Amino acid sequence: MTRSYGRLRRGAVTAAAVGILVVPLGGGTAFGAPSLAPTTATGMEQPSPSPSPSDDFRALTPEVKQQVDEAVQRVMREANVPGVTVGLWTPDKGNHVRSFGVADKDSGRRMSPDLYMRIGSETKTFTVTALLKLVDDGKVELDDTIGEYVDGVPNGDRITLRQLAGMRSGLFNYTEDPDFFKALTSDPQRSFTPQQLLDYAFKHPVLFQPGEKFSYCNTNLILLGLVVEEVGGQPAGEYIEEHILEPAGMDRTLFPTDAAFPSPHAQGYTNQTADGKVANSTDWNPSWGWTAGAMISTLEDLRIWAPTVATGVLPDGDTLISPATQEQRLDTPRTDIPGAGYGLGIFNVDGWIGHNGSLPGYESLTIYLPSARATIVVLLNTDIDHDDTEPSTLLGDAITKVVSPQHVFNLPAQPAAR
Repeated sequence: MTRSYGRLRRGAVTAAAVGILVVPLGGGTAFGAPSLAPTTATGMEQPSPSPSPSDDFRALTPEVKQQVDEAVQRVMREANVPGVTVGLWTPDKGNHVRSFGVADKDSGRRMSPDLYMRIGSETKTFTVTALLKLVDDGKVELDDTIGEYVDGVPNGDRITLRQLAGMRSGLFNYTEDPDFFKALTSDPQRSFTPQQLLDYAFKHPVLFQPGEKFSYCNTNLILLGLVVEEVGGQPAGEYIEEHILEPAGMDRTLFPTDAAFPSPHAQGYTNQTADGKVANSTDWNPSWGWTAGAMISTLEDLRIWAPTVATGVLPDGDTLISPATQEQRLDTPRTDIPGAGYGLGIFNVDGWIGHNGSLPGYESLTIYLPSARATIVVLLNTDIDHDDTEPSTLLGDAITKVVSPQHVFNLPAQPAAR
């Protein structure tokens, strides 16, 4: 959930990840090289044809698909990634869905496209969409201050909801607090309340004045979750389900309230542990991520979400977010990350719009290229860095270099930044 952003303590967006929740971990032992035999998805429907530019995205010919597969397998070998599922969809240049490696290192069970996966900071895109729906309904304004809704926020009378969604609040990122990290890793099954998460953040001074600069921060999204609950009149997860997931037809995406994990799912592997050793984090309680990173989804549902969040239009053509509000979401000022802009809960990296996600054991990437109406989704079952770079970033870079060489998803990662 931090920048990648996602790493727990690493906080926020320096890791070429756009959406991660991560805890600062010490190094850790990498696992053995995974088996890379791919699994092919079945039953994936191709979107109805429509014209798109010819230069921004290559046709997914057998040769190009092979290049994608080889790029994925190369990253898996180099970064010791157990399992990956990759999906690419276009309106007129073909689709490609493959799974590689294993979902469970102990049993050898293969990765497959139907598995539920934790999606970390991609949760932020749903939380901010919920906020934008409340804006469209006239119940909040983006330039309201957070102090109008939540008491006790440092600079709460000056920080706006827009600045929270755009990662420009100046608040401290709770996942970078040493006491939080100790509490989480000493008992990964414990449940955190939103107020407990805020308490870790608010004991630190603000980093800068509101709007002064960009700094990826999970604290911002916890606050926006509280706004959604107060103004929406129901728990944040229920609001997201009723107002976003159901209209989009995303019936395999959920906001868990505990450690429950639908089956079938992949096992997750992390070194974000108290001793820095690799552990199975599948059943860790994601409450510490809440509206910044707790959600679960699948490849097919994220295929739906990529164009929906990037355009504000539902699959049936109805409006999810009004054009005027969507335009504000997609205003993506430059960040301190070369080539990357960040709008309201969404990244623009060299033309690719979307978010990444990471929390212990899992990473994801869901991005959409409007000029070609192309979607890429990547799901994997580890968050262990390779040479200080998140594996999801390595995969996004490798895949886009093949299919969209003029638009490469290459967020640079920094070791202390998720």
